[in-house]
Amino acid sequence: MAHCGVASRRKCETMIKEGKVSVNGYIVTDMGVKVDPKEDIVKVNGKIIAIQTQKIYIALNKPVGYISSARDQFGRPTVIDLIDDDFGRLYPVGRLDYESEGLILLTNDGNFAYKLTHPKYNIPKEYYVEVEGVPSRADIDKLRWGIDLDNQKTRPATVELIRQYKEKSHIKVILKEGRNRQIRRMFDFIGHSVISLQRVRIANISLGDLQSGKWRHLTEEEVNYLKNNT
Repeated sequence: MAHCGVASRRKCETMIKEGKVSVNGYIVTDMGVKVDPKEDIVKVNGKIIAIQTQKIYIALNKPVGYISSARDQFGRPTVIDLIDDDFGRLYPVGRLDYESEGLILLTNDGNFAYKLTHPKYNIPKEYYVEVEGVPSRADIDKLRWGIDLDNQKTRPATVELIRQYKEKSHIKVILKEGRNRQIRRMFDFIGHSVISLQRVRIANISLGDLQSGKWRHLTEEEVNYLKNNT
């Protein structure tokens, strides 16, 4: 149902429980019923549904306190909850941790998502990071050239001190990989923990003036660039 664009997976489960779905003329309320989209006739509220073929590409400004996944086993809010239209099943492209905010892409195009997340495509992702204290030039150089995380050296990165205060600093970071909580762990490594973290760009897609919790469709030009230049 989600793949047909009826609603999100969570909403589809509710509709099944409410008896709004039939398979070959029989009402189903069991989530475990399997159907063959080529052979079986599935109706929702009496209307036949079909597999969704339209590709969707969305840019979202994720707020702090949301999970970057389609579902969460602990019932926490996810980025999918912020999409107020029913596009069927969408997948977040890459991750931002629970405490981080900023640009995240969502799509139902698996090939598109793969190209944006696999390290071999070298997709740059830009972050604005606030950290405790003021890292030395030597510490910043360590991050630029790579440090050992999980017995594997991080790739060279762009790390630029934007401004510094007495007890904190603002730093621009551009990565071409995306390990779990990588930026937070990088700054922990040099002894300057992250206070806040915002992703502001993925490849040619910038956060711009998109407000926290809001989303927009990618333009045709943006999608074509990502498909043809990665």
